Amino acid sequence: MDMQGMDMQGMDMSHPAPDWMPSPHDASGTGWQPAATAGHSWMKSIGAWDLMAHGVVFVDYNQQGGPRGEGKAESVNSLMLMEQHKLWGGSILLREMFSAESLTAPHPGFPELFQTGETYHGQPLVDHQHPHNVFSELSFYYTRPISEKVSWEFYGAPAGEPALGPVAFMHRASASELPMAPLSHHLQDSTHTSFGVITTGLVVDRFRIEGTVFNGREPNEKRYGIQFAALDSWSARLSVAPSRNWTAQYSYGRLERPEALEPGSQRRRTASVEYVRPFAKGSWATSVVWGRVHKEVNSHNLNSYLLETTANFKLRNYAFSRMELVDKDELFPGNPLLPSFRIGAYTFGGARDVVQSRLWQLAVGADVTFYTKPSTLDSFYGKNPVSFQIFLRVRPSSSHHKH
Repeated sequence: MDMQGMDMQGMDMSHPAPDWMPSPHDASGTGWQPAATAGHSWMKSIGAWDLMAHGVVFVDYNQQGGPRGEGKAESVNSLMLMEQHKLWGGSILLREMFSAESLTAPHPGFPELFQTGETYHGQPLVDHQHPHNVFSELSFYYTRPISEKVSWEFYGAPAGEPALGPVAFMHRASASELPMAPLSHHLQDSTHTSFGVITTGLVVDRFRIEGTVFNGREPNEKRYGIQFAALDSWSARLSVAPSRNWTAQYSYGRLERPEALEPGSQRRRTASVEYVRPFAKGSWATSVVWGRVHKEVNSHNLNSYLLETTANFKLRNYAFSRMELVDKDELFPGNPLLPSFRIGAYTFGGARDVVQSRLWQLAVGADVTFYTKPSTLDSFYGKNPVSFQIFLRVRPSSSHHKH
């Protein structure tokens, strides 16, 4: 589609964006992903508006191993629309993200060994990943330059993402071929859909400082509505983009009563580094993420560590992996006296585009996951469970956003 006249890197359309400036079109919320990230999108200018659409559909068979595992056909999917326009000396970006996973996730959700978080029929979800909401983001994002190296930003959303954590996993280039959510999701980036968010901040040269007030309660299992509540949680984030290939962030937040079935508030800290390097006929993207949740009700810390990488080579081929160490304390919700368990998950896979047209790509792929865990869990999960997926992936064709 026509990409003429679009400044897809920066938000200020009056001047070309610096080469290092991350694009708000390739991330989540106000998060920064390296400027070198290759976009998969359709773009068009209509009058004074710049329009963009991107998304992905995975259709897969998911087999989780061991006594607690199961196999199901499912679809992970999302669609994001964006509209950008000059406004009052700056630029406004409207963004809408939708998901049909409430229809394409088998009840009670996507099978995933050792995954925890949120509820189904009033019970904690265990060994399943919840589907995402129909309205995953409805936001407006305004930026205005103050001087040559300083600009102001404002982000507001009835459904959106506070300045807390890394770029959400479904938007990260390093996870572009991985349909499964990380086990560390609820310790790192689970606030990517919050029903009520207000963020403001300053970009000073290559640094950005942001503050947010938001509704910290996790979405309930009714995936079709917007569940407003008081904006009684807060977060702050410092980000840096030292070059077009690197971004990093550190964030801290206090979440008031985020869990529907668990009393008390949480404090969350995250740090992450993302690296993207384009090369002839491909690119390489890697993310390192740390997340810690402190549960005030029992003064207990949970830590998570993630390394994920995806290499696209010879245009059509992809090799990817994700390695995690995660503390889990909700595997046995009926027995709160059990300690937390350190779980390791190690995923390796590959994919190949069998169709690459001017507008879209179709790939076939597969991955396999191995685990480490305390031996006390052998009777519940088996000694050496192994999980795998076989999938088809459809998305817009790739384009590097240049200007």
